[in-house]
Amino acid sequence: MNELARRIAEIVRREGPIGIDRYWNLALFDPRAGYYATKNPFGRAGDFVTAPEVSQMFGELLGAWLASAWAGLGAPRPFRLVEIGPGRGTLMADILRTLRRAAPACLAAATVHLVETSETLAAIQAETLARFDLPIRRHRRIEEVPAGPAVFVANELFDALAIRQFVFDGEAFRERCVGVSPTGRLEFVLCDRRGQRPPAGALPHPPAAGAVLEVAPERDGLAAVLASRLAEESGAALFLDYGHAGPAFGDTLQAVRAHAHADPLDRPGEADLTSHVDFTRLAGIFAARGLAVSQIVEQGTFLLSLGLLERAGVLGAPLDCNGRRDVERAVARLAGRGPGEMGALFKVVAVADRPLAVPPFISAASD
Repeated sequence: MNELARRIAEIVRREGPIGIDRYWNLALFDPRAGYYATKNPFGRAGDFVTAPEVSQMFGELLGAWLASAWAGLGAPRPFRLVEIGPGRGTLMADILRTLRRAAPACLAAATVHLVETSETLAAIQAETLARFDLPIRRHRRIEEVPAGPAVFVANELFDALAIRQFVFDGEAFRERCVGVSPTGRLEFVLCDRRGQRPPAGALPHPPAAGAVLEVAPERDGLAAVLASRLAEESGAALFLDYGHAGPAFGDTLQAVRAHAHADPLDRPGEADLTSHVDFTRLAGIFAARGLAVSQIVEQGTFLLSLGLLERAGVLGAPLDCNGRRDVERAVARLAGRGPGEMGALFKVVAVADRPLAVPPFISAASD
């Protein structure tokens, strides 16, 4: 049991079992020992690899999408180019490089903003992006981004926000919480506290005994903030995340350490926590503000519609056989549907204050 686990156990002994959402936020964002607050988890040397680290093609294609979205918004000058949860800055670096080469008018109109809560990651982002010699502003909250038209991008953002879990016992839902076992270890327990029940309208269908329902008020809140911003100030947003297209029962909470699954309650602060994002719920929040919402598509479908194979061909053409195989492996990792591949597991949705003539608002067949 590490130091953060001992502190959490003391909270439980003092106050009783805590919700998974509270445990999650302590494990990931505690200022002294939280995973994202103190560590650099990305890349092969970290605990997991995100799409921008798989290949530059991911950021290049997203950069092209952002330029097209900006043009579809009427090419506002100036506009805010905003990444939420920028990791090590790899995605933004590839986006800026692409805009500088292929859409200089878009880059000239942009002011670049990063929304990042971690001081550790903010320092890495600043180092990664220093070579662009651009004024890049960092904010801790979306509300701090200056008013005006904006284009947002976020990769693996919503799956980092806390969830709550409810288990149906055959008669009623009881919240799954974190308690302390007789031996002093953290363990999952079911709570019977008043008011601890899933929100109305959250059930995808009548549950069977043992069904687990996940809700994510923090995700809903962030989506509502973004929806208000886009409705009031004009703009577009692109979200790519680990999740499912519609509501479903199931326990999707998992921890990842050193590129392998781990016990979510073991050594909090030393592993990432994640769960599936309900894209249909997010889309509904944006639609409720009158925004245009794209279809929800798989990441593979989206990247292929943007020209992933064509870009891979250009990158691979001057390389030797080993280099071309590396490019092919990157394409498979980003767009494939097999084990360990991101193409089907990750979903994409875009929103804007008006329909845009870009995927996934339009299908690849109509391009």
